[in-house]
Amino acid sequence: MKSKNYIFLLGTSINYKSMKFGISALFILLILSFSCVQKSASEKLLDQINTLFENEAGKFSLAYKNLNSGEILLINEKENFHAASTMKTPVMIELYKQANQGKFNLNDSILIKDEFYSIVDSSTFKMDIGVDSEARLYSLIGKKLTIKDLMFEMITMSSNLATNILIDLVDAKKVTQSMRDMGAMDIQILRGVEDLKAFDQGLNNTTNSYDLMNIYEKMALNEIVSKEACDEMIQILTAQHFNEIIPMHLPKDVTVAHKTGSITGVHHDSGIVYLPNGDKYVLVLLSKELGDFDSGTALLANISKMIYDYQIR
Repeated sequence: MKSKNYIFLLGTSINYKSMKFGISALFILLILSFSCVQKSASEKLLDQINTLFENEAGKFSLAYKNLNSGEILLINEKENFHAASTMKTPVMIELYKQANQGKFNLNDSILIKDEFYSIVDSSTFKMDIGVDSEARLYSLIGKKLTIKDLMFEMITMSSNLATNILIDLVDAKKVTQSMRDMGAMDIQILRGVEDLKAFDQGLNNTTNSYDLMNIYEKMALNEIVSKEACDEMIQILTAQHFNEIIPMHLPKDVTVAHKTGSITGVHHDSGIVYLPNGDKYVLVLLSKELGDFDSGTALLANISKMIYDYQIR
């Protein structure tokens, strides 16, 4: 008795020798059935955002994490960017770490100075008030403010002068090491700001969206230094003066604890978004080589709203 050859499809036996359309037709049917599978909401969102990025002059990165569900969305998350003022959050973290170690008290007073040393050759340089986003501190040179007051100006007004004073206090190398200890392997803090000799040699502070996402997640989960330290850092970040990206199109009852950064062709925002129902998520949006700074900024603000809408769907 001759044996018969069968293909089993959905529990039905078919004698393929008697099939008029043949095996190739079956494969076509299978391919068509797979193509009919609909994309998930997250895949659709990422497709939309990627299309927007591709149609805008510049390079972009996104990292999102829902701190309730654990869902993560990533685009170019490991690409390095000039950190600009996003590096000021790692400096704040180091300040709380060293204060916890007893090296100083955040309420200690510190001299306001305007003389700093280049990491290239230790030559001195002064800050340019014309490119600093906060001018008030320059009128206080030679006087004293508390470390905490300077830290507040560094974060909320993105004061470059305050940043350099505090970098001198904690040491940039120690900031980088603390980032490594937290698992942020690509955040690199080499120096303060306006060290033009270092800039000309490409010695810049760098970051990526993945690392920033991780440090903000740890902050939101009270895993940096202590719960009290995390609460204080978040409170400072919620007083942010520059709100053109993540908070721009969000409802007024949404709280955003975040730090921005911008230089020529670069605009970033990164932080934690708190919803009225208690949900929270981390969002990092980075950009570089922007063809149109205002257009790129508007794009990132719109993407923040898209992420919010996805979060509350």
